[in-house]
Amino acid sequence: MSEHTSLSQDENQIVAERRQKLKAIREKGIAFPNDFKRSHFARELHAKYDGKEGLEAEQIEVAVAGRMMLKRVMGKASFATLQDGSGRIQAYIANDGVGSDSHDEFKRWDMGDIVAISGTLFITRTGELTIKASSIRLLVKSLRPLPEKFHGLTDQEQKYRQRYLDLIMNEYSRDVFAKRSQIVQGVRSYMVGEQYLEVETPMMHPIPGGATAKPFVTHHNALDMPLYLRIAPELYLKRLVVGGLERVFEINRSFRNEGMSTRHNPEFTMMEFYEAYADYHRMMEMTEGIIQSVARQATGGLHIQYQGKPVDLSRFERLTVVEAIKKYNPEYSDEQLHDRAWLKAEIVRLGGKPVVIDGIGGLQFSLFEECTETKLWNPTFIVDYPIEVSPLARASDSKPGITERFELFMVGRELANGYSELNDPEDQAARFMQQVQQKEAGDDEAMHYDADYVRALEFGLPPTGGCGIGIDRLVMLLTDSASIRDVVLFPQMRPE
Repeated sequence: MSEHTSLSQDENQIVAERRQKLKAIREKGIAFPNDFKRSHFARELHAKYDGKEGLEAEQIEVAVAGRMMLKRVMGKASFATLQDGSGRIQAYIANDGVGSDSHDEFKRWDMGDIVAISGTLFITRTGELTIKASSIRLLVKSLRPLPEKFHGLTDQEQKYRQRYLDLIMNEYSRDVFAKRSQIVQGVRSYMVGEQYLEVETPMMHPIPGGATAKPFVTHHNALDMPLYLRIAPELYLKRLVVGGLERVFEINRSFRNEGMSTRHNPEFTMMEFYEAYADYHRMMEMTEGIIQSVARQATGGLHIQYQGKPVDLSRFERLTVVEAIKKYNPEYSDEQLHDRAWLKAEIVRLGGKPVVIDGIGGLQFSLFEECTETKLWNPTFIVDYPIEVSPLARASDSKPGITERFELFMVGRELANGYSELNDPEDQAARFMQQVQQKEAGDDEAMHYDADYVRALEFGLPPTGGCGIGIDRLVMLLTDSASIRDVVLFPQMRPE
């Protein structure tokens, strides 16, 4: 009886039995050999030989290796299914192929063991491509039993904690992470095609900047100084534009010491990109182009499903903060949306916290976050953000109190944030000072004053557009994943 048919058998007992088997293997010689050379992967064999007639006569020799996921022992002949990094393939093990001693040894192997099989290809009577084994070897003895086959790995917590087990058991999870890699590669290719240079900037900053967020703090012993894990690469990337690298991008990790949820992980991947002699309109065009390009590669088109609802990526709407509030909350009047007291009361009623020093624009934005953001399903650029919530964005020349900034929302969450960059060093210094005042007033997320960044601007930053795109959220969208934890290989968890 195999361990999968005896659910009452204690896992500790199974582990003890497997350790005994490993002990016996050690006594015979090398327990974990590393001299096997694989010639083929499962996927390429299926692609080339599935359904091929007269295969057995060709005597095509192959050597495969993988984890044994299924095993059927039938007297003088047995079947095993191996899973490698590309897929699964069946093997036929019989006394007349490998010898009775090797076959008897195979019968003692367990599900989850990593094995090597060499032999020739044939098609079974049921039409399955199979390797007729001429030699078999145990490469790695698995000491722990895999989850029970019919129930699989259903505990979400265990899936995230033991991602290796999730990847062994769930083809869907393997596909998600393969698609994630494809999406990142697609983004990179798009940027290179637009003549952008990929760069790497520091992860440890003496001053946290480039976003409003709470940083992780660490300490450098040799310099005896605090350092901050970066909350965004923005200020370093713009220093590069000052230096004459006119189109730069970086795909890498940022860290924010904030809560965890289905859409937040304390470390996350984003891409930021900056282009000299461009503005926020060009950044919106770039963002649209990137998303449409990778969507076509990852899903085959621009009309996708997310959590059971259609999403149309063929058309990106553009609305101001106030236009969006009115479109999705028609009960609000123009008069109310420009009444400071009403805005504060409405934000509080909806469970928000108005910022005391905010003007009308800042309060409208706080209201937008409470009543509209989650309703934006199809791609929508929200434009014309108030200055008080955009400390690094260029002020509009024609609209007082407004910046040339956008955020892209879809499926009810923000996916990108971009603007025409603030390149006036005196204005930037003044806005940093305003942020310092907010920090002193108790706002943990307000920015520090970065004197070197102001100095860089004093050498001259060309008119520049910049944008950040959340890669994890983009992968969630294009893989139809409900939680950020489903697209991050090792999400942050509480200790067991």
